[in-house]
Amino acid sequence: METTKRLLFLDDIRYPIEAYHYIKQAIYLRKDWHIVRNYEQFINRILEYGLPEMISFDHDLADKHYLESDSEEFIEKTGYDCAKWLVEHCMDNDLDLPEFYCHSMNPVGKENIESLLKNFKNIK
Repeated sequence: METTKRLLFLDDIRYPIEAYHYIKQAIYLRKDWHIVRNYEQFINRILEYGLPEMISFDHDLADKHYLESDSEEFIEKTGYDCAKWLVEHCMDNDLDLPEFYCHSMNPVGKENIESLLKNFKNIK
């Protein structure tokens, strides 16, 4: 089991130092973040290394969440989808939710992620 990089930063384009510039929380200055850019990387990282100490979520993980392709709608997974997977993973494996932040600049997406995770933490 990996002992470093126990902080997981989910964001398609930004780095933790960039989140620090608008959130002003010192945690984002740490150098031991592991960055994942999408839903698949998020899940694979947790399945391979276990739950991190902390996760920081972005909501919007692509420029376009809905793309038309051959008249079929493609839906890009968001940080909220990652948070839902995390809750299910914790429930299925009787695990405590790691500490979390949401650094998303999407206010509705941020509220949705925080509400989901706080509600799960309160019932666990």
